[in-house]
Order: sequence, then structure tokens, then C-alpha cells
Amino acid sequence: MTLLAADIGNSHTVLGLVSDGEVSQHWRVSTDERRTADEWAVLVRGLFSQVIAEEGLSGIAVCSTVPAVLHEWREMLSGHFADLHSVVVEPGIRTGVPVLMDNPREVGADRIINALAAATLFEGPSIVVDFGTATTFDVISGRGEYVGGAIAPGLEISLEALGRRGAQLRKVELLRPRGVIAKNTVEALQSGMLFGYASMVDGLAERMIAELNEPDQKVNVVATGHLTQAVLDECRCFTMHSAWLTLIGLELVFQRNSPTGK
Repeated sequence: MTLLAADIGNSHTVLGLVSDGEVSQHWRVSTDERRTADEWAVLVRGLFSQVIAEEGLSGIAVCSTVPAVLHEWREMLSGHFADLHSVVVEPGIRTGVPVLMDNPREVGADRIINALAAATLFEGPSIVVDFGTATTFDVISGRGEYVGGAIAPGLEISLEALGRRGAQLRKVELLRPRGVIAKNTVEALQSGMLFGYASMVDGLAERMIAELNEPDQKVNVVATGHLTQAVLDECRCFTMHSAWLTLIGLELVFQRNSPTGK
């Protein structure tokens, strides 16, 4: 049986079909706070109608950073998919990840899910860098504890802010310029964003590895998120790329909170 996993972010919602740690199909749609529960149901059934009819779903797992959208998803789950077991990641849900923060409830559900996936899939301590609306850094100890992290402005919103606030600047496509030393304004913006952002990621990861103080263990630095490809090749810190880390983590949480344990 296949799980429908939904990662609801500030700008986009990623939907995927997950089975035994493998994502067979996936979609990315806009996170529209005006979309009602019924509209979400139409969208989900439209995307997954063939799977629902032919294979069936084992359940639905959801994490969200947008309370208004999560409310509509709860309405959708109870009104349109009541026959399926569903798990909404929130305080009280079993993840198996100790959260060593001043206030554990402040940590976004998607970040805990990423920590669980990293602790399960990779041996030793890890840093997960998730490139989305914001770029988040999440640090997991070798014992599988969530020990903290950092949040930076995302690539797209940084580029949009420059275009809005700079009188002689403009919106540009996020592409690799010919070189770091640009010869025109468009490439200057691209250089600053791409190479500057990569340096920020490498610098933060380096500082975090030093602060972890685990010299005998290699620290995994994992890239994920829909904007990863923009800077992946420019960063030196990454040891691996896991495009669907959050969806895989949602399957792990679903299994831990399923009545059958599967």
C-alpha cells in the first residue's frame, strides 16, 4: 500500500506517493490560503485518482508551516478521506526525535520530520539544509537528537527583495553567471545571489560542524528542498542530496503512529 504525504510550506505544497522509502510520484502546487477544504479535495483526487482507484492508499501524512491551510486540510481529511488513517504532525505525535530546544513547540513540523529522516537514513550526526521560502539548517546529533539550527532568507525572496527595493535593480532569473566578477547588472545580481548564497551555506555549515565538536565522526551535510538545484553545485559542504527527505520522513512518522505499526 502507498502513503500520500503532504509537505505544506509557505509558498508551495509538495505532494508525493511514498512506499518503503521510495517516492513514486510527486507534485508541487501553490500553497493558497484561500483554497477551501473542498477545493483541496478536488485537487488531491484529481492528482491521485488513478492510484486511489487501482491501488488504494494506506493513509495520509501531513506537516504544515501554514496554520490556515492546515485547518482546511483537517476539514478535508475528516470530510473527504475519513475512511483513511491520517497523521498530522504536531505536538503529541510520536516522532522519536528528542528536541533539545528552549521551546520545542517553536520548531516547525517539517524540520522535525527532516531530522527524523536524517537520523534514520544516515549514520552519525547530520546537518540538513532545506532550500525553500526560507533556507533552514537543522542539526541532528549522532544520538538522533534535534539540537538546534538556523534560519536564513530563501533564495527567491532575497532576489525579489533586491528587485523591489533597489531603484536601478530588476528581477532576474536565478542562473549561473559567466563568472564571479560580473560585467553587467543582471550577472552582478546573479553572482551575488548564487555565489554569495553558496558561501553563506558553506560558512554556516562549517561553523556548525565545529560547534558540534564530534571530531571522530563524519558529519553528514544533506541538501533538500525545491530550490536545491540552484546552488547545489556551487556549495562545497554537501555530502549528499536527498530531494524527498521530508516526504520520506512523513512516511516514518506515519508508521510510528499507525495502529498497525506499518
